[in-house]
Amino acid sequence: MKTYIPRIMDSLLQEELQAFGGVLLTGPKWCGKTTTAEQISQSTLSMQSPDNQEAYLQMAELTPSLLLEGKNPRLIDEWQMAPQLWDAVRHDVDVKGEFGLYILTSSTSVDEKKLKHSGAGRISRLKMYTMSLFESHDSNGAVSFADLFDDPHSIAARSNCKIEDYANLIVRGGWPGMIGNSEAVNRRQIAGYCDAIVKSDITIVDGVSRDERKVTSILRSYARHTASQASKTTILKDFSQNDESIHINTLESYLSALNKLFVIDDLPAWSPRLRSKTTIRVSDTHHFVDPAIAAYFLQASPHDLLFDPNTFGLLFESLVIRDLRVYSQALRGHLTHYRDKSGLEADAIMHLSDGRWAAIEVKLGSRQVDEAVENLLALKERIDTTKTNPPSFLMIITGTEFAYQRKDGVMVVPLGCLRP
Repeated sequence: MKTYIPRIMDSLLQEELQAFGGVLLTGPKWCGKTTTAEQISQSTLSMQSPDNQEAYLQMAELTPSLLLEGKNPRLIDEWQMAPQLWDAVRHDVDVKGEFGLYILTSSTSVDEKKLKHSGAGRISRLKMYTMSLFESHDSNGAVSFADLFDDPHSIAARSNCKIEDYANLIVRGGWPGMIGNSEAVNRRQIAGYCDAIVKSDITIVDGVSRDERKVTSILRSYARHTASQASKTTILKDFSQNDESIHINTLESYLSALNKLFVIDDLPAWSPRLRSKTTIRVSDTHHFVDPAIAAYFLQASPHDLLFDPNTFGLLFESLVIRDLRVYSQALRGHLTHYRDKSGLEADAIMHLSDGRWAAIEVKLGSRQVDEAVENLLALKERIDTTKTNPPSFLMIITGTEFAYQRKDGVMVVPLGCLRP
């Protein structure tokens, strides 16, 4: 058995249990939800237990409260298999009036409109991601976002990651079970993960039978359009080029299922107050929950990425976005992107709950840094600072070696130096 690797979610989960009766922990399969919850829980109900699953489901129909018996915090793993448990947990939290009673985990999102009660004020919600480079010890953590928000000081650091390392990290992915394995083992595990999405998970998630070929084609198209705002019409064109066809409604159904499975995880647009009347684009930027999924459906090995700078750059951006989601969550913030009709953009906006924010561009190499700096400085000037705080700092995240602050104040930081 592998030793547990501490996660950023550990402290977040503890904090939520101190303020709520229960915590709903969602996220993609294999990302470590159950293992992380087990570090805190005092008893466990595993709804996927092959020996007891049928009995648990029958009990959930008749007397769900019996399944809640056990030491608290009680972990209810994959609770969505018996939706009745939600109201049982909510009711028990109401009756006892205590904090830290339950942790519910789920690898698929649930339509909460179908639940009798939302659980607001009783059950908190956290989303877990695959491991960031800081968690997997591939980032040395020399540059802290928290420190920069508190005091945007001059920085100087050096990353241990070389360009070849980033290619390997993209293809490997951030699932805990893949850390420390050989490349051959990881390749087989990623293949198994993606094969399960296509052949079973996408049907199990909502009980709708779907065409495996169409699922694969959609995922390949999505992979080609990683880190872009490609429209659904563009994805449909990919089908026609391959002598296939799919109706827009069918495409939307497939994409909805992939969202419920936490396979695709698009980045929403930021809409700040601007000085001018420039139109802000509101399209999401396409990303998978982990760039290894995109690499798999593009059939891209680390060697392939090194000889295809364009694809490498897009998947590197997706790797950065994955890590930034984890780091922003640790700071109780959220992540968006910015793009307006003039083409001015920022790949990521990290926005904290107190109104502080930072604009971030992603560039794999150093050649495009000056262009990225111009974008960030132009965005800074476009923000109406009478209605929105000025940025705490501007940053370019790269795949290069050194972290430093330019004379114009913009931070240039390798991904392998970052931590929350």
